[in-house]
Amino acid sequence: MAAEPLKTLFHPFEAEALPLPRKGERVLFLGAEPGFRLPEGFAAMLHAVQGFRPYFRTLQASGLTITPLADGAGFDVALVLAGRHRGQNEMRIAEALERVVPGGSIVVAGGKDEGIASLRKRIDELVPLEGHLPKYHGTAFWLRRPADLDAAERLRAANPALLVDGRFHAAPGMFSFDKVDAGSKLLVDNLPGDLRGNIADFCAGWGYVAAEVAARCSGISGLDLYEADFASLEAAKGNIGNTAAVPGLFWIDLLAEPVERRYDAIVMNPPFHRSRAAEPEIGAGMIRAAAKALKPGGKLFMVANRQLPYEPVLSAVFASHAELARDGMFKVFVARR
Repeated sequence: MAAEPLKTLFHPFEAEALPLPRKGERVLFLGAEPGFRLPEGFAAMLHAVQGFRPYFRTLQASGLTITPLADGAGFDVALVLAGRHRGQNEMRIAEALERVVPGGSIVVAGGKDEGIASLRKRIDELVPLEGHLPKYHGTAFWLRRPADLDAAERLRAANPALLVDGRFHAAPGMFSFDKVDAGSKLLVDNLPGDLRGNIADFCAGWGYVAAEVAARCSGISGLDLYEADFASLEAAKGNIGNTAAVPGLFWIDLLAEPVERRYDAIVMNPPFHRSRAAEPEIGAGMIRAAAKALKPGGKLFMVANRQLPYEPVLSAVFASHAELARDGMFKVFVARR
């Protein structure tokens, strides 16, 4: 979670560089993450937007009004928490410009090591900034929405929809948004062509693996996609729409929410980090979730980075497992429940 950038974002209000939003005003918070503390006297209604399911659930449990996608207009203030994806940051600022009233404030903050300086320069070229403050290893900057939406239109034009491999739609912020992931391709290349029955794709992303399963395996009777990122799941729905399979779509935190259905096979390319450091326990948790969701005798097909130690957890929760393939970076397993 972005603990320091969150503090940076609210620092201009605490430092009295910006007036505190008043009761009766509405504040849009794009990219909201858990762990922030509102400054004393921040009395406006806060509407948070977060599409990553674990963060969404934590924020929702705290009592916030929250949606996975922004909704509505006429906000008095917008807050934008910037991350490492330039395109995603620019699109969030475009959305803030579109949803805030003319003259309304937009406050953006991010870490110094995630490109906030270049983002600040880029936005200042489009809309003159009113100010900025460095704090907590990051920088906050702010501007007012002009009467027109020229800046928003230019930001959107600079970040057009991406077409991966000539057929898949994706967007910045999604996993491997600009190319087919090499690990996912190795998994697909080593899947049997005769998969049958009910199939699930855990950690489906924008749908590459599921689309390939649907196209290659005529014997499947059902295909369900499970994904924690709302925007990726929406993209996957369109990316699989041209296949014969009609997918079931589940926006879910597989580490915390139960899977109700049972499957003959599960395919999976699990994440192994949420920050920059490797977190193998995430993949281990996904393996356990897959084991619970498979029918007796069902199979898991998964790809992982070669250095990740998943063999012990596979041995613990499956009757057997074997390595199907490996290359310089990845290994593919099959495991039978």
